[in-house]
Amino acid sequence: MRRMAVIRFGTSGWRGIISDTFTFANVEIAAHAIGQYLTENPPPNATKRIIVGHDTRFLSREFATRCAEIVAGYGFEAWLTDRDTPTPVISHSIRIHRASGGINITASHNPPEWNGLKFNESNGAPCLPETAKGIEKKAEQGDCSRPEGRSRAIKVFDPMPRYVAQLRQLIDFAALKKGRKKAVVDLMFGTGRGYLDALLASNGWRVDALHREPNPLFGKGHPEPSRENMGELLTRLKSSKAALGLGLDPDADRFAIVDSDGTFISANEVLALALYHLVKNRHWTGAVVRTVATSHLVDAVAREFQVKVHETPVGFKYIGALMESEPIIVGGEESGGLSVKGHVPEKDGVLACLLMAEVVAYEGQSLGQVLKGIQKRAGGIISDRINLRVTPERKEQLLARFAQGLTEFGGQKVTGIVTMDGYKFLLNDGCWVMFRASGTEPVFRCYLEARTTKQIAGFRQAALKLVE
Repeated sequence: MRRMAVIRFGTSGWRGIISDTFTFANVEIAAHAIGQYLTENPPPNATKRIIVGHDTRFLSREFATRCAEIVAGYGFEAWLTDRDTPTPVISHSIRIHRASGGINITASHNPPEWNGLKFNESNGAPCLPETAKGIEKKAEQGDCSRPEGRSRAIKVFDPMPRYVAQLRQLIDFAALKKGRKKAVVDLMFGTGRGYLDALLASNGWRVDALHREPNPLFGKGHPEPSRENMGELLTRLKSSKAALGLGLDPDADRFAIVDSDGTFISANEVLALALYHLVKNRHWTGAVVRTVATSHLVDAVAREFQVKVHETPVGFKYIGALMESEPIIVGGEESGGLSVKGHVPEKDGVLACLLMAEVVAYEGQSLGQVLKGIQKRAGGIISDRINLRVTPERKEQLLARFAQGLTEFGGQKVTGIVTMDGYKFLLNDGCWVMFRASGTEPVFRCYLEARTTKQIAGFRQAALKLVE
């Protein structure tokens, strides 16, 4: 039987509106495509096994079960997680069970009407562009004639114990116990429940856990762990005088970190804090990797400790690939992804939150106070990001303009340009601006970095004037 569907992988899998493009028919095509691709391109040193998991969204369990049944028809052992499971846990399971890959039914932090399918490689990392193209090509052919396996061929397993054992090798739980405090944790009705809250509580922390129950409507809110969506956490944080506010998105790969005074610590700042702590307090060695759109605050910390910095295109798959090839202390991106040496080459929000609790325990002061010291030694670095909507015609005009280069921006001379992913214009005194066009909509993502609040405001105006 041949079916036709348009399945395209973005920076993190394929996503669509439930019952519109994300249907059982299209998910089945994707599962057949994965089964066919892996049959023809078996990963070296991997078993013929596929890990299948899902988040708490509407019908995610049913979509995951169908995928498991289909890949079983291609002779793969289909291992289905026993409950909704964080993305990094699925990634870890792929690695330790030497699977050929993993299928994860999740739309990450998208609104509740969305769902999605992620595919991870045999090393647990997000699939590389060449793998995504190979799966897309098989999906275009729409060949669903292979008989599916039976439900009894699916092995249901619990990935939690092995993942927790892995975290015990990475996080200093003894330090957490010694410096135990209180944290407000927003689990956003997602997969992180029983992981982050339980690990903190079992190590002596008092935990005020919000939204622990699974809810496919996410409380009728947007499940992105951002300031706009975490008002209840901020209220609890203020009234309870907790040391930290921690949040996870529904598949627990992204995080939110809130200081004791209600200040949100950006992902850029979390990466710098993680590097500072792991080198200074834990004496880890190696390099650091960030995407081209991520703040140079981490570069300042790296200079302080003589750590090499790697820069990659946007997308954690590029960070993960580098983490597999050489010792990387920590890797991260400004959109909220982080992992560390010895862990999975995939974003892990649970790990990131525990790591920030560890910083507080070690330093004996708030994250804001630690960050203030880092910023003082760095000379002050302020980051910003804005989305600039343009017409398709204007988008093409701007791409042509940026390709020719800029001589100045915001009153500063352009001293260099980086074109690995968009256009990043380097300015004086470590400042920079970057324009990156969205591949799916007429939007430019503009990243800015300056030394003062006045300077960043001027850069914002310059970016708006240039684009509009």
